[in-house]
Amino acid sequence: MPKGTQNIKFERLDKDRILIPKTGAMRVDGIVFVSESMMKKGMDDAALVQVANVATLPGIVGASLAMPDIHWGYGFPIGGVAAFDEHDGIISPGGVGYDINCGVRLLRSDLSADEIKDSLPALVRALFAWIPTGVGSHQKEMTLSKHEIAEVSKKGARWAVERGFGVEEDLAFLEEQGCIRGASFDVVSDKAYERGRKQLGTLGSGNHFVEIGVVEEVYDEKVASAFGLEKGKVTVTIHTGSRGFGHQICTDFIPIMDKAARNAGIYLPDRQLACAPIRSSEGQRYYQAMASAANFAFANRQIISDEVRRAFEEVLGRSWRDMGLRVVYDVAHNIAKREVHEVGGRKVTLYVHRKGATRALAAGHEALPDAYKDVGQPVLVPGDMGRYSYVLVGSEKAMKDTFASSCHGAGRVLSRHEAIRQGKKRDIKKELKDKGILVMVAGSETLAEEMPDAYKDVEDVVEVVHSSGIAKKVVKIRPMGVIKG
Repeated sequence: MPKGTQNIKFERLDKDRILIPKTGAMRVDGIVFVSESMMKKGMDDAALVQVANVATLPGIVGASLAMPDIHWGYGFPIGGVAAFDEHDGIISPGGVGYDINCGVRLLRSDLSADEIKDSLPALVRALFAWIPTGVGSHQKEMTLSKHEIAEVSKKGARWAVERGFGVEEDLAFLEEQGCIRGASFDVVSDKAYERGRKQLGTLGSGNHFVEIGVVEEVYDEKVASAFGLEKGKVTVTIHTGSRGFGHQICTDFIPIMDKAARNAGIYLPDRQLACAPIRSSEGQRYYQAMASAANFAFANRQIISDEVRRAFEEVLGRSWRDMGLRVVYDVAHNIAKREVHEVGGRKVTLYVHRKGATRALAAGHEALPDAYKDVGQPVLVPGDMGRYSYVLVGSEKAMKDTFASSCHGAGRVLSRHEAIRQGKKRDIKKELKDKGILVMVAGSETLAEEMPDAYKDVEDVVEVVHSSGIAKKVVKIRPMGVIKG
């Protein structure tokens, strides 16, 4: 249980939100997007405490927010969104997480599910062969020098494209074109370099995956068409982040930020909220290092996209262009970004922390690629490997109410330890196969750890987001084949 405000009191604002009123050291209210039916299924009280704790931090603007996939995390809740004024606000590693720029990329295709049905086992095996997976997984043929990782930190996904992993057109469909400005490898430790130098193009372990799916239902034909998504067509979802490189950067900076908070006289109800004033030396160095890890993650997903295309080419004997394996979008969901938002009728610069939450821009926003200007940003919401995933689209409601943010997935209901305990006597792989879902994993405990029962039903999460208007449903995707670490 996190420290800080206990016995959280809340009231229902409407059918999609609860309010945690400002009390004690809280500077703003807390607002959680959650339906009554989800509350009845069980709410993580520790996560609600964390929403209230985040509301105590200096410079917070609007409210301390959480999406319906909320669950307990380090410092901030997973599913948490908080924006801080650039002048008197803070930046916190706990508001980003250890897996910096863990995110999701979606590829679409012109292939039908029937076309690949017989080849599905071979495709899953090929993906597993092409993409290194599991704890400590690394690329045998790509060990980067310090100069090369410095370039990755600076250029992000473009670094990968310049070396033949994908094509220029991919970059237009990545959040920030796959590169966060302001990164500096100079503030990254040697240990972070050592952990990351062999890990570009690798999936990792835990909830990271590559999934072959099929569009099963279309809710908005116009937007789906703009995204290149069609009922019955095959998709590929990539979910991973900055691997050991980002994890080490977070580890390195937590004690630095803890000391900085004490030196600045910042009250922390929980030391996991370690932070520094944004304008301080410590705050700026963390941002530069975090941006380096974010760019590493964009490059990582870019290389994995290339590995996916090569696996499909190998099995199906056609070029990826002929199969239409194009990027729909790539979004970060563990990040703090410098963004301009309208607050109280004026535009202000904020550092928006999204931890287990994604950006959800409305139609017309200047940051969108031309192809999506008229419809809005794709919001990618993977579920669990036994149910569904969704693609939504950003909205004006999100721009006004959540600093252009939406949910990022289903959200855990069982800890990894408890999921492993409950799954010990079950054959999860067979259960999934009986549902028509093929799975290959690197670790023996991964299937139990990541079994569908360990997560909320993503349909419940998406329904709240859709009903509240912060993002709208576009398509539902059914899993067919998955590789995991």
